[in-house]
Amino acid sequence: QVHLVESGGGLVQAGGSLRLSCAASGSIFGGNYMGWYRQSPGNQREVVAAVTTGGTQHYADSVKGRFTISRDNAKNMVYLQMNSLKPEDTAVYYCYLATTLSPGPSSYRGQGAQVTVSS
Repeated sequence: QVHLVESGGGLVQAGGSLRLSCAASGSIFGGNYMGWYRQSPGNQREVVAAVTTGGTQHYADSVKGRFTISRDNAKNMVYLQMNSLKPEDTAVYYCYLATTLSPGPSSYRGQGAQVTVSS
């Protein structure tokens, strides 16, 4: 079993920054991708960033140049540094562990962290 716990969400003004953290525990070795996806009412799930165990990073076009993902394999942590935040970044952000870039039915996710960006 895998357990993921996010922290670091909150309310920030447009142009501000937030850093999300995700602590993973359990049998995480089967998952190659750790990342973040977001979900907001009326919108489809969007994978915003992911990183493989080898360090390859993936970003959604909507966040390139503003968000940075990093992974500490020794500590089983993944982070998402979010800069130049926009109101459209407002969503619940979920940390996930999966065998593919887009998390499928066998993937794991945390409880979610609310990020709200005010204009």
